[in-house]
Amino acid sequence: MTTEPNALPPTPLSGLAFAKGHGTGNDFVLVADPDGTLFLAPEQVAVLCDRHQGIGGDGLIRAVRSSALPEGNALLAVNPRAEWFMDYRNGDGSVSEMCGNGVRVFVHFLIEEGLVELAEGEALTIGTRAGAKTVARAANGYAVDMGPWEFIHPARAEERALDSLVETDGLEVARPALSVSMGNPHTVVALSEASELEQADLHHAPRVDPVPDHGTNVEYVVPAEPLVTGGVGSIRMRVHERGVGETQSCGTGACAAVVATRHWAGETPADRWEVQVPGGTVGVRFIPAPDGAEHVELSGPAVLVARGSLV
Repeated sequence: MTTEPNALPPTPLSGLAFAKGHGTGNDFVLVADPDGTLFLAPEQVAVLCDRHQGIGGDGLIRAVRSSALPEGNALLAVNPRAEWFMDYRNGDGSVSEMCGNGVRVFVHFLIEEGLVELAEGEALTIGTRAGAKTVARAANGYAVDMGPWEFIHPARAEERALDSLVETDGLEVARPALSVSMGNPHTVVALSEASELEQADLHHAPRVDPVPDHGTNVEYVVPAEPLVTGGVGSIRMRVHERGVGETQSCGTGACAAVVATRHWAGETPADRWEVQVPGGTVGVRFIPAPDGAEHVELSGPAVLVARGSLV
């Protein structure tokens, strides 16, 4: 579920320091606001993320201490280690629960800003609107425990039934799909051929029926042939993100796509997966957790490419 920020007077943008970063092409405008004094209205976020009249990005990430936000304080009550909160906005200015690629870029930004220290092999707990997430630094980027996954319509999924139909420009007929929550909603469509993946026109939002309560991200997946090689599964994916449009990558979407693909495949030895997206490759791994639920780990690079200040 998304939440809306408090209706405070917007902060003037002139002089605002920012960084630009990406995770496998999923790109973000990042701003540091440790004490929570900055308020950006949805219209301001949309302007900053506009690729023609702003900086450009799939979303905006504000780095703020959890103690400076009501939702952050609620999180600290159950997980006091989550000092930093990733306040994530979609490119249209709407507030979102979670972004898997954004989490990696967020932690990299905290390190580069000197706000935290994190050596290779060490882990950091951060706050998000989808709960606390643990991020470990690795030689080739960051690995995020995304927490447990769940089917949005569990009864139908257990019957191996598909729960929705998705109409997509460029594809002749509506395709059946399966809806998965990774703390935010996803609807996964399986395609049989790479040509269909290329034909899908994602300039306009797919039409999902029925659509989850708070909208949904839509992933289109083509399994590799064979699906599993050397114990590692592989799929290709494109995604249309709610409030954004098509993006080069989506971390939570990659996790949801693997959950759906593994479910459709039935018994498979693969706990490790590679997901090829237009912006690169991310890793997905299923891991047991102390809470008894199966968690999903997302791994991949994070890069900062520019810094500046608004005029």
